[in-house]
Amino acid sequence: MASKGSSMSFSRKSYRLTSDAEKSRVTGIVQEKLLNDYLHRIFSSPEHAPAAATSRKPLNFQNLPEHLDQLLHVDNEDEESQGQVEGRLGPSTVVLDHTGGFEGLLLVDDDLLGVIGHSNFGTIRSTTCVYKGKWVYEVLISSQGLMQIGWCTINCRFNQEEGVGDTHNSYAYDGNRVRKWNVTTTNYGKAWAAGDIVSCLIDLDDGTLSFCLNGVSLGTAFENLSRGLGMAYFPAISLSFKESVAFNFGSRPLRYPVAGYRPLQDPPRADLVRAQKLLGCFRAVLSVELDPVEGRLVEKDSSEWQLQGQPTVLLTLAHIFHRFAPLLGRGRRPPPHQCPPLVQRKVYLVEAVLMSFLRGVVEAGTPAQAQSMVRQILDLLWLFMEDYEVQDCLKQLMMSLLRLYRFSPIVPDLSLQIHYLRLTIAILRHEKSRKFLLSNVLFDVLRSVVFFYIKSPLRVEEAGLQELIPTTWWPHRSSREGKDSKDVKDETAEEHRRRRAYERGCQRLKKRIEVVEELQVQILKLLLNNKDDNGGEASRYIFLTKFRKFLQENASGRGNMPMLCPPEYMVCFLHRLISALRYYWDEYKASNPRASFSEEAYVPPQVFYNGKVDYFDLQRLGGLLSHLRKTLKDDLASKANILIDPLELQAATMDDLDEDEEPAPAAAQRPMQALAMGGVLPLPRPSWLSSPTLGRANRFLSTAAVSLMTPRRPLTTSEKVKVRTLSAEQRTREDIEGSHWNEGLLLGRPPEEPEQPLTENSLLEVLDGAVMMYNLSVHQQLGKMVGVSDDVNEYAVALRDTEDKLRRCPKRRKDILAELTKSQKVFSEKLDHLSRRLAWVHATVYSQEKMLDIYWLLRVCLRTVEHGDRTGSLFAFMPEFYLSVAINSYSALKNYFGPVHSMEELPGYEETLTRLAAILAKHFADTRIVGTDIRDSLMQALASYVCYPHSLRAVERIPEEQRIAMVRSLLAPYEQRPWAQTNWILVRLWRGCGFGYRYTRLPHLLKTKPEDANLPSLQKPCPSTLLQQHMADLLREGPDVAPSFLNSVLNQLNWAFSEFIGMIQEIQQAAERLERNFVDSRQLKVCATCFDLSVSLLRVLEMTITLVPEIFLDWARPTSEMLLRRLAQLLNQVLNRVTAERNLFDRVVTLRLPGLESVDHYPILVAVTGILVRLLVHGPASGTERATSVLLADPCFQLRSICYLLGQPEPPAPGTVPPAPDRKRFSLQSWPRWV
Repeated sequence: MASKGSSMSFSRKSYRLTSDAEKSRVTGIVQEKLLNDYLHRIFSSPEHAPAAATSRKPLNFQNLPEHLDQLLHVDNEDEESQGQVEGRLGPSTVVLDHTGGFEGLLLVDDDLLGVIGHSNFGTIRSTTCVYKGKWVYEVLISSQGLMQIGWCTINCRFNQEEGVGDTHNSYAYDGNRVRKWNVTTTNYGKAWAAGDIVSCLIDLDDGTLSFCLNGVSLGTAFENLSRGLGMAYFPAISLSFKESVAFNFGSRPLRYPVAGYRPLQDPPRADLVRAQKLLGCFRAVLSVELDPVEGRLVEKDSSEWQLQGQPTVLLTLAHIFHRFAPLLGRGRRPPPHQCPPLVQRKVYLVEAVLMSFLRGVVEAGTPAQAQSMVRQILDLLWLFMEDYEVQDCLKQLMMSLLRLYRFSPIVPDLSLQIHYLRLTIAILRHEKSRKFLLSNVLFDVLRSVVFFYIKSPLRVEEAGLQELIPTTWWPHRSSREGKDSKDVKDETAEEHRRRRAYERGCQRLKKRIEVVEELQVQILKLLLNNKDDNGGEASRYIFLTKFRKFLQENASGRGNMPMLCPPEYMVCFLHRLISALRYYWDEYKASNPRASFSEEAYVPPQVFYNGKVDYFDLQRLGGLLSHLRKTLKDDLASKANILIDPLELQAATMDDLDEDEEPAPAAAQRPMQALAMGGVLPLPRPSWLSSPTLGRANRFLSTAAVSLMTPRRPLTTSEKVKVRTLSAEQRTREDIEGSHWNEGLLLGRPPEEPEQPLTENSLLEVLDGAVMMYNLSVHQQLGKMVGVSDDVNEYAVALRDTEDKLRRCPKRRKDILAELTKSQKVFSEKLDHLSRRLAWVHATVYSQEKMLDIYWLLRVCLRTVEHGDRTGSLFAFMPEFYLSVAINSYSALKNYFGPVHSMEELPGYEETLTRLAAILAKHFADTRIVGTDIRDSLMQALASYVCYPHSLRAVERIPEEQRIAMVRSLLAPYEQRPWAQTNWILVRLWRGCGFGYRYTRLPHLLKTKPEDANLPSLQKPCPSTLLQQHMADLLREGPDVAPSFLNSVLNQLNWAFSEFIGMIQEIQQAAERLERNFVDSRQLKVCATCFDLSVSLLRVLEMTITLVPEIFLDWARPTSEMLLRRLAQLLNQVLNRVTAERNLFDRVVTLRLPGLESVDHYPILVAVTGILVRLLVHGPASGTERATSVLLADPCFQLRSICYLLGQPEPPAPGTVPPAPDRKRFSLQSWPRWV
């Protein structure tokens, strides 16, 4: 029999006449008696004892089909009885009733078993109901949001507000709110999580209804159900927007069958019996070996079986698979949409028979034995089954594997996840199967990223974390001064013991999780294999095409939301991908000494402009790609020897002119289908979903790559390469890796780049994709997971406060003591639970290894930006997300991984800080960067950078010319640019040096409301005298620098303070109305922002006067007098508004409105005082006289303002009542600690 694609081959031998024994040894042909014994041993009926050898009918390959027909015969009554069951009404194949008027409210999968909420609260029921007996169905929870799952009758009417359980004769369990519903609601059950399975049981004999969660009964939920004539119950669900589940009515084996309860859909019993009998025959082949020399059968361990090409064994297997194949795979010419019964039957058989058998193989032997056995089984499938049968079988097998992995409960040793991953690895080690799955299934039909995810247990007791981490620990104190505070006492001996025990438990958990992570990395190593190109494309290049489409779907953000990869999956996928990528990178380095180590990795700049890699519609630093190609085409030609085809430029221009977004109604009317569970996407997939931009599907620039028309000789420096575009699917290995005279992805190398390759070009594209993944959703998820640590801190504070109250409470108040003791117990139990969950989160998300991955990604981005910057104008082609990832990954390392792991412990920490500082300092005002968002991000990152001592010192370590250029950009006039962030940066360089400006918390809050002192979170002052000196030198440098800068600051101060006064007038009027209207919180926020801006602008003026007083006081300068008069005018206006008795400012401050906590006399008056002190006290004598005369000559000057600052009462006007002597007044003398 010829092999149709097996990875092994059987050679044809020349047979000659010899003795029987020698003939058997050479050809494998066995004697008739031995063949008869062998076939009877393989195809014996399990229901009957083996007959004596003398009474058995002789078996050979001629009469074997007849014997198999008898062996596989199933009574017709068993086949015909399916669907005709008392107590059940409706089709025998149970699916969701998508014709029941719910089309606009829900998205239903093609197999009519998965559903996704697409409205406020949509409801759907099944096509089959029950009125008698005991029945069960399962729901696979894909998201843990608001859903109500249960049963309803046909008379129940639902809407967008009322769903299952909100009407009579409908009953539901809600694991999100942990309640049960039947018109009214009460507490019931446990909270569910994504990956859980809910079993819904109804007993219509006793009239009860109950639920199970992951096989554990939650108890009887409802009793005395209405029964009788016309009462039949449908499975039903109501779910809110974006929530998703998948139903199993019996189309697959129930994960948690319940004794006495029957699934709504009967299994395919006849086919199941046949498949199990054939599997038994196959098992017999594995456990029996022919010995033609001795003429006997030899029993052996099936795990040691080897396919050796014996004709007798091959013919026997051919007969088995001839009957087995139709049960597992589809027909030769299936209809476009196979009928649900046929599809569901094959799904059931693959999961119940083949999957169970393969699981047994993996669980019984060692990993090496299991992989060998699975490989041989797949060889047999490809050998004896038609290709389309094997492909359909493999697809169903991987779908079952993913579903089983995703919905497996977390057990202490993670054995279930380990077995499923080992089976996945064994299947993917088979080259032909791997390539088929990678090309057609893993990214097209399945959400295969699920294989790289380790779900977090919501219920730690079920995950066995109590046994693994018996001792819990959490921080018992928090610092009021933030993370940098060192004012903490040493822990007690008991705390030290508990912390060490907790850390040992965390290490035990981490080691178990690392086993799963290593298996996941092995899967990716198989998918990234580029040595398996025998007779076809290597796996890595298939993976690259699918991986790019995966990134495209998630980057567009305009596709079908359920299609997008959840952020928690993306985090795990990124870490596994980095591990596999670095493995192959360093492996290539070992065989190519001129290449670089993965520690030196970066993406060369030509990747961004030669068009070989598709960046979809992601923004470039210099704007749209079409614009850059037109404006920088001369630079591309001169620096990179690249010519853009004029016809393509013209086509791109016309496309941009004609491009219109798709109208919303048209988009809403398109057919939308998505599968809710297991990440399986609909089949066949709608073609419109393949477009990442939907309304821009035909856009020229969304094609994947620019490919060089390969020249026949090496290019000289004067020759240019004309390029054309290719789609991602059209790319070949040569387009990526290159060939003779073709650099592949590295086409268009600028002269600044080294000639020797970093690594294989394909790995550069994987690296680029990893950076993009971090930008898409990984950073967001890292910040979200910090919430568990925040919860621990909040409960720890609450527990500590409760314990303090217990110590202070009088013993005679037993009622209070009882309540406090109860609260203490609740907080302790919650902390025990959260501390164990935190251990899981630290092991899976915030471990030292994960931190090193993010740090490596940060350094990759830094090198990439540095190399891109050297290309001059071509730097504009770099996608914005490289700078975003550099900024965000540093933020994540600094804020998310502590306090367990510190960024300061990372290798090369100081150097990395300095390199990032140089990038921020150079590019925050880079004219090559035009995007508003990325410019704001750079400005905010620099502002944050100069707040902390370590990063500020890094800014001071960058080359002097870069520091001066940065300060020069900061001193540019404030008009026509976002000046607020620039001003904050200057203020932070000064804070700690100004008058009364040494505080870390606003002093007026520490006095009036100490418990709210942490609201405005300010860092410890860390001024930079070096950068201040650069600022002073630049202001003295030219005649126009200082006037233009200071005039813009004074203009903005005038605007900000005027806006602030106008807003507090509106706030005061609203507060004085009789109806007591609430003030808009947004208005309060804007008002506080204007106040803070006014204070910060005053501080910048104070810094300028301190550093360069001659700008205002040396009247030999042509602009000094004018600047001084403007400054005096603004200072008098501020003082008059703030210091007047019972004025508007005073009344608003007294209101203490939420959101206006920072608005007080102290911040603004101390800033004004700092300027006056520098002008009138600490300046040179001649300058002091000039400043005094200008201040007194200003028409707005009022002496009472100076008296107010000093705490002296204002003399009452004639005919007015003097103020009360005990009235509290502002005075600088009241703040000796700060002034």
